[in-house]
Formats: sequence, structure tokens, C-alpha cells
Amino acid sequence: MGDMSRTGDEVRRARYAVAAVFAVHGSVTGSFATRVPWIREHAGLSAGQLGFALAFTAFGAACAMPLAGRITHRFGSRAALRGLLALWTLALVLPSLAPNLVTLCLALFAYGASSGMSDVTMNALGVEVERLLGRSVMSGLHGMWSAGALTGSAAGTLAAHLGADARLHFALASAVLTVLGATVCGWVLDVQPAEDEEPPPRFALPPRSALLIGAVGFCAVFAEGATLDWSAVFLRDRLDSSAGLAASATTGSMLTMAVARIAGDAVVNRFGAVRTVRAGGVLAVLGGLLIVLAHHPAQAMAGFALMGLGIAVVVPLCFAAAGHAGPNPSQAIAGVATITYTSGLIAPSLIGGVAQATSLMVSFCVVTALGCGLAAFAGVLRTAERGDRAEAGPRSAAVPDPRA
Repeated sequence: MGDMSRTGDEVRRARYAVAAVFAVHGSVTGSFATRVPWIREHAGLSAGQLGFALAFTAFGAACAMPLAGRITHRFGSRAALRGLLALWTLALVLPSLAPNLVTLCLALFAYGASSGMSDVTMNALGVEVERLLGRSVMSGLHGMWSAGALTGSAAGTLAAHLGADARLHFALASAVLTVLGATVCGWVLDVQPAEDEEPPPRFALPPRSALLIGAVGFCAVFAEGATLDWSAVFLRDRLDSSAGLAASATTGSMLTMAVARIAGDAVVNRFGAVRTVRAGGVLAVLGGLLIVLAHHPAQAMAGFALMGLGIAVVVPLCFAAAGHAGPNPSQAIAGVATITYTSGLIAPSLIGGVAQATSLMVSFCVVTALGCGLAAFAGVLRTAERGDRAEAGPRSAAVPDPRA
């Protein structure tokens, strides 16, 4: 899919444009997360009903992600991304309009489907930019997603503090993000299929390579979900921390991951994907040990920070490895994304179930064990490193380094 005829300026603009796309995508997620309590009250749901409805987000994404490759093949990467990103930003409004459980489930299914398809398309374009540059950029792109999520979350927190109706908040956010997304999509790469290239199937099982890579992503996303959803509860219930201090653990983990992802490309370019993920697994295990052995909030918060640092770059590197693993990056990325979405769906409930049966300390022992899996199975990402080395030679001459 790469094109050696692209100029350095074009690739540089495309890199910044796709980074902006990641930020827009993350902003939608951050905006939605802050108004979930309002949505629950508006629809009149119990906690169990809300959990059931939120599962439709991941279900919609998992069902729709395999379609992204077909859409990209039909319309080209730029038009496909512009349309799918607009669907995602506009879908933000739907959950706030749902008056009951059934309509909320339908709204969240559409919300998740548009999220998953645009997610696959933008990651495939990120892989293409990485191929043309001959060095890692995926970690930084996902760092921009985290920055966008934090920005959307901050705006949503302000709207909630002011008592704004979520329907108005989401309508304004959707309008701004749709315009911004459509604008920046004008500068992403426009990758067109070859004339004799067969269109990908509408639905297909992910290739074996994607399953192995997805297993590594599963470990990371499970730890991420457990950290973000249960760190505050851990500090509050097990260490008797104040509500404010407990909440700061979640915010601190999000900031740690955002900073690590933005800075992660330099580490990956220096040490390679496999060694970076292995080192990250070691940090995650050390963080998990600090958490389960914690007798003071500061020790647990340091553990959550280390865990966030260790898992931060794993998912971006899994997407990059999937994109380099075969002739159809969108299909492989969709397979990895489906597995990671599933991990993010089951992690909070599984952690809660284990905690209910035993304790939160045992739950985080499970998370720590998955950190060992990162260190043990990082070698499956070696495909991406081989692909990077194969691409770097001729393309480094054809496409100047944008940082030069």
C-alpha cells in the first residue's frame, strides 16, 4: 500500500493530520464518559441495566470493525476516514437522546459501531505513515488519542459542573468535532487499492498472526481497564483513602499513559518493539507488586503509575505489528482491535467478580500475572520490526525525515 513517490512534505502533513484525527476520536470518548451519570438518570436505569447497555458499545464495535477494510477498499482511505469519523462524532449525540433501556442499547450499538470502524481506518493510515517514514510513530498517535480523551473529559467535567443538559453539551461537542475532523481528514494520505486488488471480505475471521498479537494487546488492555476502573476503589476501600485522593489515582494513571505514549516512539525507535514491550511488562509487574503489597496510598499510587507506564505503548505497537503482518492491514488491525475491545469489556466485570469472591488484592494479583504475559510473549511483535527494517532502506532516501 505504500507509495515511494510521496514527498516529505506530504508525509509530514499526513502524520500531523492523522495525529489530529486520533485526538478528535479520543475527544468523543472523553466527552461521553463524563456524562454517563446524566445518561443513566435520563433513561431511568439501575446500575445493572447501565452495565448491560454499555456492553452494546463493545458489541457494536466488534460487529462493525471487519467492515472497515471493505469500505476503505471501495472509497479510498481519505474518503472512508472522513465519512466514518463524521459518523463517530455525530453518534455522540445518540446516547443522550435515549429515554429508556432499549433505545439506549440501540444508540450505544450505533455509537460503538462507528467508533470501531473509524478506529480501524485511522490506525491503518497510521501504519501507512509509519511505513513511509521507516520508524515508529504509532505510540505518539495513540498518545494524541489520550490527550484528546483528557481534553474531552475536561470539557465534559466543566459542563457537568455547570449543570448543562447533556443533549446540549453533546450537540455542541459533536458539531465542533465533526467540522474539525472533516477538515483534518483533507490532509491524510489517500491510499487507493491497486486495480487488480481483490476487495476484502465483508466479514472474515482474523488471521492467526492477529490472534497472537491480539493476545498481547489483551493483556495490556485488561490491565488498563482494571487500573482506570478500579484504582480509585482500591485506594478508597482497601487503604481507606479520601475520595479526592482516590480519584487522583485514576487521573494520574491517565496522565502517565498519555505522556508515555507521546514519548514512546523515541524509545521504540531506539530499542525496538519487542524489547520495549518486554521492559514494559517488567514495569507492569513491579507496579502490580507495589499495589498488592501496599500499606499506604502513596505506595499504591506509585504502583498504578508504574503499571500505566508499562502498558502505555503496548496497544499502539500491537496495531503496528498487525498492520505489518500481512497484505491486508485493515483486516489484521480489525482482528487485533476486536480482541482488545473484548478485553476492555470483560476486565472491569471480571475484576469485580474476583474481588467479590476473594478480595481486590487477589484481583490485582491477576492483573500482575498478565503483566508477566507481556514480558513472556512480546516476541510475537517481531514481525513489525522486520517490516520496519524492510521499509526503512529505500523509503528513507525517498522521504526525508519530517523532523529534519
